[in-house]
Amino acid sequence: METWLPLLNTSLIVISGVALLVGYFFIRRGNITYHRRAMLTATAFAGLFLVVYVIRYFLIDTKLFTGQGAARVLYFSILISHTILAIAIVPMVLITLRRALTKQFPKHRRIARVTLPIWLYVVVTGWLIYLMLYQLSFTQA
Repeated sequence: METWLPLLNTSLIVISGVALLVGYFFIRRGNITYHRRAMLTATAFAGLFLVVYVIRYFLIDTKLFTGQGAARVLYFSILISHTILAIAIVPMVLITLRRALTKQFPKHRRIARVTLPIWLYVVVTGWLIYLMLYQLSFTQA
């Protein structure tokens, strides 16, 4: 479980990010139906990510970063910005989604222009954190 659960969790957030990009592609082409489907898919996979993350938190020990020097500084810079924005993005996504579903489209567009890049940043940095923790080898000096 300690090897496949982090991969599953990262896969869920990456799928969410891909769905975000697909949704952006569709709205830029004026296809509201497919945009809505893609964004709801992105939200569903982000929600699944949160559920798995909480389960993982309670079931397995936290993996500590073993890198040193510049790698350590880079890792914690990414982790801190990721954590702060991951917390901030949750209410932003909910507000953005609510405004779309209640047809408040001008307000939806305004917040979506801020929500999308932050959400994508959280996705990419989450993937980088996974790579640095579980896939890359850092030797101790």
